[in-house]
Amino acid sequence: MGFRSVLSKPFAAYINGQTKKWSSNPGLYQQKIFHEIVSSASNTQFGKDHGFGDIKSHDDFKKHVPVQDYEGLKPYVQQVLEGKSDVLWPGKPTYFAKTSGTTSGTKYIPITKESIPNHINSARNALLSYVHETGKGMFLDGKLIFLSGAPTLDQKAGIHTGRLSGIVNHHVPGYLRTNQMPSYETNCIEDWEQKVDTIVEETYNQNMTLISGIPPWVQMYFDRLKEKTGKSIKDIFPNFEMFVYGGVNFEPYRAKLFETIGKVIPSIETYPASEGFIAYQDTQTEPGLLLLANSGIFFEFIPADEYFNENPSRLSIEEVELGVNYALVINSNAGLWGYSIGDTVKFVSKDPYRLLVTGRIKHFISAFGEHVIGEEVEQAMKATCEKFPETELVEFTVAPNVTPKEGLPLHEWYVSFASEPSDISAFEKELDLQLRKRNTYYDDLITGSILRPLGIIKLRNDAFIEYMKSIGKLGGQNKVPRLSNDRKIADEIIKFKL
Repeated sequence: MGFRSVLSKPFAAYINGQTKKWSSNPGLYQQKIFHEIVSSASNTQFGKDHGFGDIKSHDDFKKHVPVQDYEGLKPYVQQVLEGKSDVLWPGKPTYFAKTSGTTSGTKYIPITKESIPNHINSARNALLSYVHETGKGMFLDGKLIFLSGAPTLDQKAGIHTGRLSGIVNHHVPGYLRTNQMPSYETNCIEDWEQKVDTIVEETYNQNMTLISGIPPWVQMYFDRLKEKTGKSIKDIFPNFEMFVYGGVNFEPYRAKLFETIGKVIPSIETYPASEGFIAYQDTQTEPGLLLLANSGIFFEFIPADEYFNENPSRLSIEEVELGVNYALVINSNAGLWGYSIGDTVKFVSKDPYRLLVTGRIKHFISAFGEHVIGEEVEQAMKATCEKFPETELVEFTVAPNVTPKEGLPLHEWYVSFASEPSDISAFEKELDLQLRKRNTYYDDLITGSILRPLGIIKLRNDAFIEYMKSIGKLGGQNKVPRLSNDRKIADEIIKFKL
């Protein structure tokens, strides 16, 4: 045992005690955060414009502060970019996390000195929860890697600006830096394919014990390792015993990833975003991710089916129900107010509050009123693959075809298979049946001959990599939407049809 694994156990026990304290009474801690952040921001420009001095309760807050996406906060962010202080939060942000939005262009998400612990400590605590529950901490003694964007930072109005992963890289604890990979120089390579190849060269002969990243890009790294060595990952890295992931649903990638590794290894799911670290998997025995109710963020939840209403319900943590899809809204010590981050979540436990990420509020198909969501297509695909166990997926996305050249409209599934089902026609029929089971509106449209059953369009294995490369979003934290209500992605990705 190394010193890291030995020292991690008492620290993990301490963190577990703290976690139990707030997670057993999250409503109390959420109210405390609510009053703290509103009070702290009362003399900011946003606070003055929205009457923070008069806000005494959540009901008051809902009357004063609208739900908004980045476009709603953009005028205030622009003031910060022009050099002004005390705009969204006292002083100036320590960083801007730079992200690319589909409607807003480049987004600059503030990170303050008060909000940095949310990003750094939450990732640490996810690992410590595993150590405490299982008693296993040996993965901390070997080499670890987080496949992410470049850590290089620019400046905007004197504020360090870059990808969230790059910002976090500058805050990796000193006791982990000595076993962190890749090298800083390699991590700064912008071209993703060149970067992965260089990481392979740096790591293939190292004692890698923890690997972290978005599953499709980790798969790409593993594939390059296998190409170089001709071995499975378990033989290249015999002590590899922890996979940490986030950003997408792991299920479509699980079978192929573990087959490439050569064995099933423990994993921890996290839910980080530029706007804040929302939740992490705190146990290996129960489903869902623990909502971080004591980390500088006051959460609100809008029932997804009310989201586009003029006055939707805005619920606190104590008002949510199990099994309901909610749009997630955050208010934080980073200076984000009534901020809809675009994700939908569903609670699977209230003791403690654990959730699943079910999709994106704007990622759905409702060309005919069916409102099929990400969770439904992923569950349908998972259930179908279980009935065709020879099947291995690389990636897929779904889009409507409202005006096909012949026949009724349909949903088209663009799929890259690592290993195809033995009977693609039967697979297609089963997939349609599984989706009909999960969405009664879709079922009604099929039954009523408004839509015909879905169709699968087989793509090359490298289709999604080539598509992401073509739009300049290969690697890092970028991912392909699981489904779209238009054909922007479909019309481009069909170029990679088999």
